[in-house]
Amino acid sequence: MTRIAVFASGNGTNAENLIRNLTCGKVVLLLCNKPGAYVLQRARQLEVPTIVFSREKLEDPDHENSLTGILKAHKIDLIILAGFLWKIPEHLIRSWPGKILNIHPALLPKYGGPGMYGERVHKAVLQNGEKESGITIHIVDSLYDHGQIIFQAKCSVDPSDTPETLAAKIHDLEQLHFPKVADRYISQTFKDQAV
Repeated sequence: MTRIAVFASGNGTNAENLIRNLTCGKVVLLLCNKPGAYVLQRARQLEVPTIVFSREKLEDPDHENSLTGILKAHKIDLIILAGFLWKIPEHLIRSWPGKILNIHPALLPKYGGPGMYGERVHKAVLQNGEKESGITIHIVDSLYDHGQIIFQAKCSVDPSDTPETLAAKIHDLEQLHFPKVADRYISQTFKDQAV
């Protein structure tokens, strides 16, 4: 069984969707950088252990309680970012090469990079008069929202859309596709592991 850690920073609907619906792996740990984030409650209700961590624990591999050490102690095979807002440091990318996935609420390479998350993305899409938006699932590399794209899904942007209505369309795409795409990636990447 592929052992998965989910990183999240907020409400946690994508994290919960992964926990409930992945079939080619199991979420065995949820990690969060915000102590009051609702995602922690969602994970606990689903009996997934949670860890709240500081930027220092994320960025310093030699920290006494570094995330690298925690992930290795839990035998994590794959990391999935589900609404996680901090940049993943190089040492984690080196330790899990090609094994960190992220979902972004736009059609990369457009509307990605530092500061482009959540409502900010939807506002920018609308301000620029885009006719479509969507989601991108990609492999994490050393740049924000940059790694190899493994999946995109699109939705129309209507003249009547607001940041809230566009966010709802994007959320529907995330809920529909994220677990399926992650499952497909797991089955291709970890062929030798029994499911």
